[in-house]
Amino acid sequence: MTMSIAHLQPVVALAAGILILVMPRLLNYIVALYLILVGILGLGLIK
Repeated sequence: MTMSIAHLQPVVALAAGILILVMPRLLNYIVALYLILVGILGLGLIK
């Protein structure tokens, strides 16, 4: 079975949601990391 970004997005979203509920101060960091990763993947810098 191969894993792709489409398979990982729901898992990452669930983990981020739980972390935000537990520690709301992490929201800025989680959003920033998500945006950076999506930007890098969108530019094709990571295959």
